[in-house]
Amino acid sequence: MKAHHSFAPTPPLGWNSWDCYGASVREEEVRQNALYMSKYLKEYGWEYIVVDIQWYEPNAKSDIYNPFAELVMDEYGRLMPCEKRFPSSANKMGFKPLADFVHSLGLKFGIHILRGVPRYAVLKRLPVYGTNLTCADICDTTSYCEWNTDMFGVDPNKVGAQEYYDSIISLYAEWGVDYIKVDDISRPYRKGETELIRKAIDKTGRPIVLSLSPGAAPIGEAQHLINHANMWRMSDDFWDNWKQLYDTFELCSMWNERSTIGAWPDCDMLPLGRIGIRSHHGDRYTRFTKDEQMTLMALWCIFRSPLMFGGDMVYNDEWTLGLMTNTDLLRMVKHGSNVRELVRTKNYAVWTSVDDENKNVYLAQFNISENKLTLKTSLDELGIAGEVTITDVFSKESKKVSDKVVSEVPPHGVKAYKILK
Repeated sequence: MKAHHSFAPTPPLGWNSWDCYGASVREEEVRQNALYMSKYLKEYGWEYIVVDIQWYEPNAKSDIYNPFAELVMDEYGRLMPCEKRFPSSANKMGFKPLADFVHSLGLKFGIHILRGVPRYAVLKRLPVYGTNLTCADICDTTSYCEWNTDMFGVDPNKVGAQEYYDSIISLYAEWGVDYIKVDDISRPYRKGETELIRKAIDKTGRPIVLSLSPGAAPIGEAQHLINHANMWRMSDDFWDNWKQLYDTFELCSMWNERSTIGAWPDCDMLPLGRIGIRSHHGDRYTRFTKDEQMTLMALWCIFRSPLMFGGDMVYNDEWTLGLMTNTDLLRMVKHGSNVRELVRTKNYAVWTSVDDENKNVYLAQFNISENKLTLKTSLDELGIAGEVTITDVFSKESKKVSDKVVSEVPPHGVKAYKILK
């Protein structure tokens, strides 16, 4: 077990601004979501409030990036929050006032960054903090993001590369950042820059959770990912359509045995509630049906993916809040062990896990077809003998079974049970 694994002993649970606001989230929206989480979700283990991409871009309006935008940065090429969108960052305070507010609610604060160094810092040859080098000396102009023009990559073999990452990560630690989502780093997988970031975090002495995006992260690098990150994306951005949810079953199957405590394969965000508020996808409530939402939550939780809610939580209805506070689902993600996919065909999948505290068994029978199915799982497959009581995770109805669990499952739906031992 690596030291950084203690930073996320269970999969992180939180909120991220991307699905609802793209690159344009504003401070008051972050604060309102933090207040909501503190009031309704903190007691259930939800704790991270994460500001996604381009908090340093004055003219960001949606999830469509302005090409070659002039970004807010300090004299060392370190990106700074835009005061127009984050008023508390004035007077070079950065995110410290916002992080302090989040911490005052008993929550944790996170930010998104793109790997590398700002292009304008390179063009202006700004100095690397604490060195006699410039940002132009440590960059690789042939390494850049295909979908965003803000950054050049850092060449990990150049003198000053580690010092540059040290300079930005130490600044984030001073602000009180608890979680960093690094983008454009895992597809293709940038091992060298990942190692620089890991070292920079460790030097701060602050337990900052490291998340890598986007996917698909290369499964052949699973051990390197485990050794350097706390979570990494298995897929590209996940949205509210059935095809992507169907495909996630395959990804979970591939990655299930390639995680460890403190290092979690990530199914990506939960596009639930009100999303797309400032997005080309369109302002809407999730297009997932209620059956599909239950399937999504059951899969993410029994697989033990991090849970990052994507909707603006202020607009949550009782149904959505109920999903987020379902105690059995949350026990799966926090206390699951011996997680297994028992079977998967093109029409259905069955997963199980064991609660590591009370040894209750969880069973999820997924109908991933277009027709209603009767699904059967024998207790023998679950290592259970004799009569047991099973409780539906969603309806909370209980019954006794002595041979097998038989369920009528709607298309795109799930039946999930807690089995008392």
